[in-house]
Amino acid sequence: MLTQTSELAVKTLVFLGLEGNEIPLPPRQIADKLKCSASYLAKILGILVRSGILRSVRGARGGVLLSRDPKDVTLLDVVEACQGLLIGNYCSDVAGHEEPVCAFHTAMKEIHEVTITTLSKWTLADLLAAPVPYYVADENAPLSCKMAFVGCEKHAPKKNAAKTPRKK
Repeated sequence: MLTQTSELAVKTLVFLGLEGNEIPLPPRQIADKLKCSASYLAKILGILVRSGILRSVRGARGGVLLSRDPKDVTLLDVVEACQGLLIGNYCSDVAGHEEPVCAFHTAMKEIHEVTITTLSKWTLADLLAAPVPYYVADENAPLSCKMAFVGCEKHAPKKNAAKTPRKK
């Protein structure tokens, strides 16, 4: 589904959003927190800066900041910055023709449309609203959530709290 690059980009944006947007964070600090390769993260940060999602600040106190409001950054923006345009082209030149297409083409077209719709609907602000699960059934069990890297007390899951509502 998402590449490792897109997934780390989303984690990075959630981390930056939770940290606030007043002080630029250096790539090394972000890599340490996310427990990832600093050179791999630097590549991803460059992609996000070139796409206009992040802003780079040079100098001794430099680093990266969100350049857009989280409600204006969709998952589609992030995925397309990292993976390129999501194009659904499964059969040879059938667009605009009246000829029938195979069932595979029809299925892939539906999957493409649903994927684009879903990625367009979810924003960084939505992810920041619920960065980790709201509840944990067993507080001694390891958290298997991909966003568990947050690890700060203000975002820690609460035992037996209400479940996160799904976005419609």
